[in-house]
Amino acid sequence: MTEPMAFDDFGRYGRDPARIDQRSVLLIANDCSAGAEAIQACDARLLGPVPWEEAAGRLERQGLCHAILAEASSVPDAVLERVLSVLADLAVTGATRAVIVLDPSQIDCVTGTIGTAPIDLLCSPTTTERVASLCVALSPDSRRLQDIGGTPDSVRLMRLNEEIARIAETLTRLTRGEDELSRPPAVSDPGLTYRSAPLLERPDIRVRDVRDAIRARRLRDQFFGAGLFEDPAWDMLLDLFAAELERVQVSVSSLCIAAAVAPTTALRWISRMTDAGLFERRPDPFDRRRAFMALSSQTSLGMRTYLSAVRRTGSALP
Repeated sequence: MTEPMAFDDFGRYGRDPARIDQRSVLLIANDCSAGAEAIQACDARLLGPVPWEEAAGRLERQGLCHAILAEASSVPDAVLERVLSVLADLAVTGATRAVIVLDPSQIDCVTGTIGTAPIDLLCSPTTTERVASLCVALSPDSRRLQDIGGTPDSVRLMRLNEEIARIAETLTRLTRGEDELSRPPAVSDPGLTYRSAPLLERPDIRVRDVRDAIRARRLRDQFFGAGLFEDPAWDMLLDLFAAELERVQVSVSSLCIAAAVAPTTALRWISRMTDAGLFERRPDPFDRRRAFMALSSQTSLGMRTYLSAVRRTGSALP
């Protein structure tokens, strides 16, 4: 059996795997300046850089490295597909952790190619965002976000995971008919409680009402400024529910726009909500570079139950 191959500090092959530690990052980039700066800021060893045209072959005989940073901005789609397919396979098997930097125009191509592979996506990031994501990738266990020094990015990811867990629990409860509107208020006459009717008796939800609610949410930003009312989870749930009623498909890039937050933030929400079973990823049968997003059956039922209960109270949709 041949010895495992490893990269040295200059991106050449060596035969001493002991030289590669858990603070090494392989950089795939045609322009390595931003990526190299981020790796250096993490106090990690830079391996490469490897040009994108050579990256597929290099990854297939990948040596030992802890993380991979792929700077995909401005790289042609055909090259991206070839390289990211290999990178996704490595990430799925746990052979490495990966961070991909991309442009907004590349969202559908990149997400369609990597599928559900556990890869962090950064859309037009700052150096600080690159460093934070690499810190997560280089941590002993990237799932234990509290171990990476409490960076602002890790705190946001931790809160994101907690919020998604809460949403998933709430929707599960709604599908069992245990929605909040069916519970008696803490202090009230039991005869005045809002109890939703059985599912078959609930009023239909009109897509116009859902779209009106979405427009009203965006209208707030015009008067109070973007960011004050950020609620990407609910914005995406409403958008996908409206699309379901309209029987139209929603691409990943379109859902990022509906989230009304920075693309990197939206992509992380989409990834976690898919992992939590709230969203489903459905490949485009006519274009393998693109995938559509949809509500899972349980989430769809939860949305119908909740929005129907809101309508029965005479309230506007939130």
